[in-house]
Amino acid sequence: MASPGGSRDSPPVTSPAAAPRRASRRPEWAGRNYTLLTAAAIITNLGSHGALIAAAFAVLQAGGDGGDVGLVAAARTLPLVLFLLIGGAIADRLPRHRVMVAANALNCVSQALFAVVVLSGEPQLWQMMLLTALCGTGQAFFNPAAEGMLMSSVSGEQASRAFALFRMAMHGAAIGGAALGGAMIAAIGPGWVLAVDAAAFAVAGALRAFLDVSHIRPREAGGGLLADLRDGWKEFVARPWLWAIVAQFSVVVAVVGAAESVYGPLVARDELGGAAPWGVALAAFGVGTLGGALLMMRWKPRRLLLAGTLCVFPLAAPSAALAVPLQVEGLAVVMFVSGVAIEVFGVAWMTALHQEIPEDMLSRVSAYDWFGSVAMLPLATALAGPAESLFGRRASLLGCAALVVVVTAAVLCVPDVRNLKRRGATVATGGPPAPAAAPTLSKEAAPQA
Repeated sequence: MASPGGSRDSPPVTSPAAAPRRASRRPEWAGRNYTLLTAAAIITNLGSHGALIAAAFAVLQAGGDGGDVGLVAAARTLPLVLFLLIGGAIADRLPRHRVMVAANALNCVSQALFAVVVLSGEPQLWQMMLLTALCGTGQAFFNPAAEGMLMSSVSGEQASRAFALFRMAMHGAAIGGAALGGAMIAAIGPGWVLAVDAAAFAVAGALRAFLDVSHIRPREAGGGLLADLRDGWKEFVARPWLWAIVAQFSVVVAVVGAAESVYGPLVARDELGGAAPWGVALAAFGVGTLGGALLMMRWKPRRLLLAGTLCVFPLAAPSAALAVPLQVEGLAVVMFVSGVAIEVFGVAWMTALHQEIPEDMLSRVSAYDWFGSVAMLPLATALAGPAESLFGRRASLLGCAALVVVVTAAVLCVPDVRNLKRRGATVATGGPPAPAAAPTLSKEAAPQA
């Protein structure tokens, strides 16, 4: 990948001896773009994860029920699925930082209006759905651009360490944002939390406006948006390891998402004594993601995707644990291990994309990746209730666990997944990649819009 944007500011040096110490405070791979991206992502994650909770409580405080909460959540997901591919093509056509800033502006306006509607005291369901849909639309354009921008900001052998640190910062901000948001909702109400989220988007967008894209070579004139999408599709299907793992995660994300968003709260209510134990389990998962990212800052598995895919098997354990169900202590341990496992996979996956995908295709390939991974999630969550009625909760949860194991074992049958190796220096360019010897759960941790 192209060299990271370096800082153009030279801090004053008071003595020759001070220069090496000052230079060593920031690693070589943590250049200007990487630092700006990480700082902006922390800010938006602090706001967004509190806002997700605030949106649900805003619906409930307006007199809505669980079905209405689901409609508002679906209003965010649907445009995300619909516009992801277009967002990826545009992000590879226009300067990525401009796409990111425009998406941030849309999210800022939509969340500010959402806050005004809630603070007015009489929010209507259709208003909340519309404004949430605008936020999801911004996310659809932001995610592929952010993924491509992050990968183009890192180069060399330390790419996986940079991705691990970025993901660790993201997850830490998400945990802190959810905790802070919950406390703020109790203290001042959901409307003000939504207003804080709007302000966070404004600040993050301002930071992203300073990203340097001079290291990215100009795109050649193409044949239009559809041609760009076709080129991205050809790049996507040309790599068996890529489409096989995306197909795998279309199932994994769907069933794990259904288990954790639908069955987890029900099991906690009926078997574990209420919402608090489930909150403990989710917190343990969050801590596990931090531990996994910390591990990947030091560990560099040679066979990237083999190591990562083996770590997908533990994602079946939470569904199995809920089926038993384990008490909160055992469930927390299982969730912690699954958090570590998904981070090992996530860093390995980002490193593989960074190593193998040409720079001018990063956003389009990322869009196909995101689309494939989330497309089945709304269907899975919608079918979770009927499946419980038809098969029973325990059988449905065991089915979720079995599907994770089956599709993960199947993807290990793809030779490229087993054999793709880490190269000594990962540099994505506009030319063809060297032949391969072979993601509120995702393979990537793209900055929140």
